Amino acid sequence: MPFTLGPRAISAGYRLAVFDKTGSTNAEAMARAREGERGPMWFVTTEQTAGRGRRNRPWIAPRGNLASSIMEAMNVTPAAAATLGFAAGLAAEAALRQVSVEAAQRSAAPNQPNFSLKWPNDVLADGKKIVGINMEAETMAGNLLAVVIGIGTNVVAAPEGTPTPATSLAALGLRVTAEELFAALSDAWSGFRGIWDGGRGFGEIRERWLARAAGLGKAVAIKTGTATIEGTFDTIDEQGCMIVCTAEGKRVPITAGDVYFGSAASAGAS
Repeated sequence: MPFTLGPRAISAGYRLAVFDKTGSTNAEAMARAREGERGPMWFVTTEQTAGRGRRNRPWIAPRGNLASSIMEAMNVTPAAAATLGFAAGLAAEAALRQVSVEAAQRSAAPNQPNFSLKWPNDVLADGKKIVGINMEAETMAGNLLAVVIGIGTNVVAAPEGTPTPATSLAALGLRVTAEELFAALSDAWSGFRGIWDGGRGFGEIRERWLARAAGLGKAVAIKTGTATIEGTFDTIDEQGCMIVCTAEGKRVPITAGDVYFGSAASAGAS
């Protein structure tokens, strides 16, 4: 089965570049933007050899996994563009729910994974990481911001030794192809990108994200460089920062960091 856009994505004018293998779909997308491409355009492969995740960590996709990036030049501020990552998380989670239901129906699997969203940009399946999202942006001619969002999904295999334990659709007993998942993802993205609407719809995105959030109201520890902040995950604010309520009653906004929930919070803080 070849990679194809979903019908909603096609109707919305998205285009597609497919690679048998590439170093990084994000790098391919940004290179095309520098050459004058303005999108919206998807870049996909089932084998990525030199991808990078958040905080410049390696993100390798062995053949059969899905490495995908969406690129679009926008007339938005960097702060507004940063909130688009929450729409990407919602799109990835919605696509995973759709294909997992379809796969379970085909195989009569008794259980469905519990998918949730981990701040700032992961999707979890039964508490383990299954999707990583990485955003990049560069200013282009005409004051446009070229925004690239990389969405990497563990379809057939998951890395070991990651800060958050990882899993894959295959490990969950779900027989899904990268191509099948991408068609669902491209359609889900079209919907949530429309709701986001240049940042004007982030209020609705925020509400939907919080409804799917992992660890909300629970103990959390965030490592930010050499510092660790501990408390309770209260909410995310209008800029997408995590708000942590400390034992002293302070509400601390977090812009970035490694997040550990529940029993893992103590280990993460050590």
